[in-house]
Amino acid sequence: MQLIARLNEIISEFHLLKHTFYQAWSKGELSRETLQRYAAQYYNQVDAFPCFISGVHCGKRDERTREFCRPPIEVRKILVENLADEEIHGTDHPALWMQFANGLGASREMVLNDTPLPETKAMVDTFHDLAQRDWRDGLCALYAYECQVPDVSASKIAGLKEFYGIHDERTLEFFTAHQIYDVEHSKQVADLIEKYVDPERAEHATREAAMALWGFLDGMCRIGGIVCH
Repeated sequence: MQLIARLNEIISEFHLLKHTFYQAWSKGELSRETLQRYAAQYYNQVDAFPCFISGVHCGKRDERTREFCRPPIEVRKILVENLADEEIHGTDHPALWMQFANGLGASREMVLNDTPLPETKAMVDTFHDLAQRDWRDGLCALYAYECQVPDVSASKIAGLKEFYGIHDERTLEFFTAHQIYDVEHSKQVADLIEKYVDPERAEHATREAAMALWGFLDGMCRIGGIVCH
């Protein structure tokens, strides 16, 4: 797992729990209004994420050779299982995120009508671009996201309970679900990356995805009046 060890080093440079925004969350320093805007903005990523996985699963046609480059069946099976967890098993994840937003006091209308920030749009676009570029790039982007989710979810839950008085299971369900799902997902995707992706490509795609996620939190700091460091 030498390649994954290297990718983990890259992800560690931009690990979301190191970002000022999440550090402020874990200390109870964010206002309820900032959390509501965060919920509305990040809904764009949650809502688009199943389509991103679908894009990785489908592959793409090489415009030069006109040949269709699709992942091996082993990869497609894992991606289908991942997608099923996103949209079929239990409550679909965009609905779980909406439950979180509602629990914070953000209405459905506010979430759906909040115009995406440039940083939010860049995050969503980057993931879709990586999926469309090559399924191997998309696989690395998936790993860059999912390997961080369990720890980030645990940190969010702790902060919400300690500082914001949120304890109900319905509001926290998105995070509790991802503490379970994404542990196995990231392990499976790591094995596929080791088998199918060359190191240079993997490092580039992983860094691009990790930086896009980090950049989104820069945008949240900007609208929340938080100085990033």
